[in-house]
Amino acid sequence: MAQLLLKGKPVTTTGNVPALHIKAPDFSLVDKDLKTRTLREFQGKRKLLATVPSLDTSTCSLMTKHFNEFGKKHPEMLLLTVSADLPFAQKRFCETESVHNILTLSMMRDKEFGKAYGILIQDGVLAGLLARAVFVLDEKDHILYMEIVPEITTEPNYHKALEALQKH
Repeated sequence: MAQLLLKGKPVTTTGNVPALHIKAPDFSLVDKDLKTRTLREFQGKRKLLATVPSLDTSTCSLMTKHFNEFGKKHPEMLLLTVSADLPFAQKRFCETESVHNILTLSMMRDKEFGKAYGILIQDGVLAGLLARAVFVLDEKDHILYMEIVPEITTEPNYHKALEALQKH
C-alpha cells in the first residue's frame, strides 16, 4: 500500500509494492489485439514497465510519448505501458500520437496486476485505476529500479529510469 497525492489530496493504493531485486510478479494483461499477454513471455529482454491512470490525460500522454522516443533509439529494449484504458482506446492513442515503440497493455479483464504491484488506487476519483509508476526489470524479470510517483499528476524521473534500463 502506498500513500500518494492527486492534486494535493491523499489517495491510497492497495496491495504491496514489490521490493527491489526480487522477481516481479507475473501478470495477465490485454494488448491492442485483445490477446492476453504475460510477463513470462518477455523473459530474456530488459523491460521498462510504466503504469499510468489513463492515456487520455496530458501527463500520461507525455510520459508515454517520452518513453516512445527512447524506444525509437533502443529497439532491443522492451517498453510496456499499462493502463485501465480499453485496448481500443490504447490503439487509437498510439495511432493518433505515432507511438509505435511501446507495447500498450490493458488491465480491463483483471485488476490483479495493480494489486500485485501495489499501485491500484483504492479511493478518490481515480479509484480502480493505476498509480503512475515505473519498474525496470532485467532479463530474468528481477526489479532493478522502481518509482511510484508521489503526486499522480507529475511525471516520473525519466533519467533515473532510463539509466537503470541501460545499465549492464
